[in-house]
Amino acid sequence: MLGHESAIGRLRSQGYRITPQRLSVLDIVAGRSGHIGADEVWSLAKQQHPYVDLATIYRTLQLLKRLGVVTEVVIGNKLHFELADKDNRHNHMVCSVCDTVQTLSPDYLDEFSQRLEQEFGFTPDLDNLTIGGKCAKCQSATTE
Repeated sequence: MLGHESAIGRLRSQGYRITPQRLSVLDIVAGRSGHIGADEVWSLAKQQHPYVDLATIYRTLQLLKRLGVVTEVVIGNKLHFELADKDNRHNHMVCSVCDTVQTLSPDYLDEFSQRLEQEFGFTPDLDNLTIGGKCAKCQSATTE
């Protein structure tokens, strides 16, 4: 995982200040082993900074995403975030019925990426891909 020092260094090297709110958001996301919604980040951040607003949380999360510190996935029509992990890159499959999230190794997309490059001369960015669909449990419930 991208450590705090590395994330803070990335912010500083890009000319961004390390504000208490930014540090709080980073701490909250880093303290989770999985995905966390922006509204939950806001709720936890307000415990330390009562006057922080949701817009600040979204701006901070989007900044951290642009810098490659966090990744984003839509679950149940809401944005969720997790700390970027360069040693364990993965994509997501999200069930549109129950919002279950499964991880997908980038290896599954290598052939797809190669075909796009060969056939269209197009190099896709598949580092943060979310595939929507139905999980096996919801598919079987639908057929019953």
